[in-house]
Amino acid sequence: MMGKIFKTIINTVLLCLVVIGIFVVFSFVPFPGNYKIYTVQTGSMSPAIHTGSLIFVKPMSDYNVGDIVTRRTKDSKTTITHRIISKEEMGGKIAFETKGDANDGSDGEKFTDVGIVGKTFLVIPFLGYPVSYARTVQGLILIIIIPAIIIIYDEAQKIKKEVLKKIDYRKRIKKREETLNNKEEKNEEEKI
Repeated sequence: MMGKIFKTIINTVLLCLVVIGIFVVFSFVPFPGNYKIYTVQTGSMSPAIHTGSLIFVKPMSDYNVGDIVTRRTKDSKTTITHRIISKEEMGGKIAFETKGDANDGSDGEKFTDVGIVGKTFLVIPFLGYPVSYARTVQGLILIIIIPAIIIIYDEAQKIKKEVLKKIDYRKRIKKREETLNNKEEKNEEEKI
């Protein structure tokens, strides 16, 4: 009984780690349809999106005031996820301005839809913490590599057990055949 409970706990933990691993992989690799996954690093969007949340972003053909979008900053490696607070035409193009819900003022720059990565369509609170941690060397080892080794070891043990069962089964069949052959030979000798 205790073994089943322990095995269930281990399997649940491994499943959670596999899910985190999948999110880590997909946060590096773009989804079909340009879906992207980001981890929220600050509380600027609280209470709508908390620090440590995992957000899923999809490009749209149109963005409106009130949409929560992820956009690029002047530093192309940095993105910001904030709410659109204004949308206006400037020089034949639509310009947007964003602001974090928890911030007092706007972000202070206007940008076109070219700067927008996409609109947030799904938020998973707190899952960003383990995903961010898994991106570090220690996290990769702890959350990805060690569970993978445990899974491989467990599967190898199952394979070994099945192979031993097959070998034992073949030995028993062979022994049974030998016993039958010996009985038949004895019966033949008794007939003579």
